[in-house]
Amino acid sequence: MQKLVLLGLAGVAGTFGRYWLSGVVARRFGETFPWGTLAVNVAGCFLAGLLFYLIQERFPASDTWRAVVFTGFLGAFTTFSAYGLQTFTLMQEGRFGLAALNVAASNVAGLCMVWCGYSLARVLSGAR
Repeated sequence: MQKLVLLGLAGVAGTFGRYWLSGVVARRFGETFPWGTLAVNVAGCFLAGLLFYLIQERFPASDTWRAVVFTGFLGAFTTFSAYGLQTFTLMQEGRFGLAALNVAASNVAGLCMVWCGYSLARVLSGAR
């Protein structure tokens, strides 16, 4: 029961974080392109890399805490379902260039940010 409560609380935190960050970015850069979703996905990938290193390798955590962080918080924070729907909508509207940009930018930037988060965690922890 404790694991479910922790997952739920982490999910709420991730949802609020996603709502806040995507809203800030969308207000700042507009909604012609899904900048808010892209920002959340890239930030989520960075956090995934950073936290993976910390929780898996540097400070091993229990299965419960790994689930809370990755499934609860990051699962609610990242928005690949929104990414898919927004890309689909761009394609439906005939905006294929923007749809392709969204796919390329989300995937390339996301993978790069996983590596950056992981690398930063290693450097800060003194690992080689």
